[in-house]
Amino acid sequence: MSTIERKFTKKESRLYMAFMYVTYISLLIGGLMGLLQTLARSGKYNLPFGIDYYTILTVHGVILGLVLTTFFIIGFQFSLLGKTVGISDKQLKIGWISFWVMVIGTIMAATTILVGQASVLYTFYAPLRAHPVFYFGLALVIIGSWIAAFVNFRQLYVWKKANKGQKSPLLAYMVTINMIMWVIASLGVAVSVLVLFIPWSLGYAETINVLLSRTLFWYFGHPLVYFWLLPAYMAWYAVIPKIIGGKLFSDSLARMAFILLLMFSIPVGFHHQLTEPGIDPTWKFIQVVLTFMVIIPSLMTAFSIFATFEATGRKKGFSSLFGWFKKLPWTDVRFFAPFIGMVAFIPGGAGGIINASHQMNALVHNTIWITGHFHLTAATTVILTFFGITYWLVPHLTGRRLTPKLNKLGLIQTWIWTIGMVIMSGSMHIQGLIGGPRRSNFSEYAGGEQVASWINYQIAQAVGGTILFVGIILMVHIFIQLTFFAPRGFQEFPIAEEEIDAEPAPKVLENWYLWIGITIALILFAYTIPVFDILKHSPPGSPPFDWPIGK
Repeated sequence: MSTIERKFTKKESRLYMAFMYVTYISLLIGGLMGLLQTLARSGKYNLPFGIDYYTILTVHGVILGLVLTTFFIIGFQFSLLGKTVGISDKQLKIGWISFWVMVIGTIMAATTILVGQASVLYTFYAPLRAHPVFYFGLALVIIGSWIAAFVNFRQLYVWKKANKGQKSPLLAYMVTINMIMWVIASLGVAVSVLVLFIPWSLGYAETINVLLSRTLFWYFGHPLVYFWLLPAYMAWYAVIPKIIGGKLFSDSLARMAFILLLMFSIPVGFHHQLTEPGIDPTWKFIQVVLTFMVIIPSLMTAFSIFATFEATGRKKGFSSLFGWFKKLPWTDVRFFAPFIGMVAFIPGGAGGIINASHQMNALVHNTIWITGHFHLTAATTVILTFFGITYWLVPHLTGRRLTPKLNKLGLIQTWIWTIGMVIMSGSMHIQGLIGGPRRSNFSEYAGGEQVASWINYQIAQAVGGTILFVGIILMVHIFIQLTFFAPRGFQEFPIAEEEIDAEPAPKVLENWYLWIGITIALILFAYTIPVFDILKHSPPGSPPFDWPIGK
């Protein structure tokens, strides 16, 4: 029996489902906070019980941007490796350790936010200072994710040792790339939290180097986006072809795209800091160029996916120019939800090019345009693909089936999400172009023509946010049904196979020393001199600004 055909044990399924439970609890909590945000910003609704706007803003960003995504990705990737290379009992035990370390860290960070001691937003920029427990919680989440990463590395190593001379299964290869990127990138935020924030928050350091802390955050913050995106790419490359009845377009192209994403996703953080003083413009320019290099593997992915669609359709006899497109399985939510995510990535990617372009970035930087862009990429492309994965992964793990009724509910949920996001994200983009700032509760501003010009867009965001929350409720309902109540049965774990006559992947693609070495060299080139400049020329450190602690 091939690894793809092997069935999960109950022990395996329990671990993978544990990550899914946290994912959907996070979706419900974070979604509620997002709804309250949009209602408060509309100026038509006051937050109840004296809830602080910036508290719910922080909860929304941290729970959805960090907790939901990280738990889903690690659970999903565990299942991919379990299916393709297997997992031992010892590795399962260590997987549980990673889960509980992450849960404890999440509870610590969330508690400090909810009691008003860490309203420092998703980016936790200094000189805003949170309670030390918040930073310890973040550190535990990162450590737990590293434990999971090293379990994944060990799984592939054991498989390679037992299958000498064979190429790694594609999905195992992709997971390994993503976790290498995650470990390298999260070193930045780990150093920031452990060396800068924790001593400062405990009072052992009187000041903090604000520019260095922001630079370390964005060293991590941009590859974080690709940490979210690469699991969606995994589904697009290796799962969707199976769902539509096709095969992999090119195993080698997929591997090369992931290598390029590894190399060019990390040394690009300065394009988030284009307006900040203290960083030499030359290094900003270099990192902008490196940022645009990421477009290449993204275009490779688009080509591969649509080539798969066309090749599959033509094999089924649809010879007209777009006949293959008309016959895609539009009524299968496992395909339809990720496909809408793919479509959303077109304007999302275009917005990313604008954000990384120095002159155009100056227009939209720190406006709500950025928030709209974020919701197109993370909250549409990534999340809809994650939903699409859920429709087959959860019933596969729980021994149930995606029934026609639940499939129809999933299609409705996808349309609700799409309509809500078009309204909300679209109005954010337009309001950003006329100067609406991000992060702020505009309804608290004291009048003025400019604020008045924003009000209709804020109301539109509240409408879109309300529609999205309906979609969240429906998705949580579907998850519960697939977990506990759907009929017992077998749900396929769809993994596409290669064409029989496919060209073998070049062995150099699995030369980990080469690709990791090039990645580290690019990082050292892009960051060594700028960081030394920051350490040498930064002004005196900033004292803590404890608002809104004790506000």
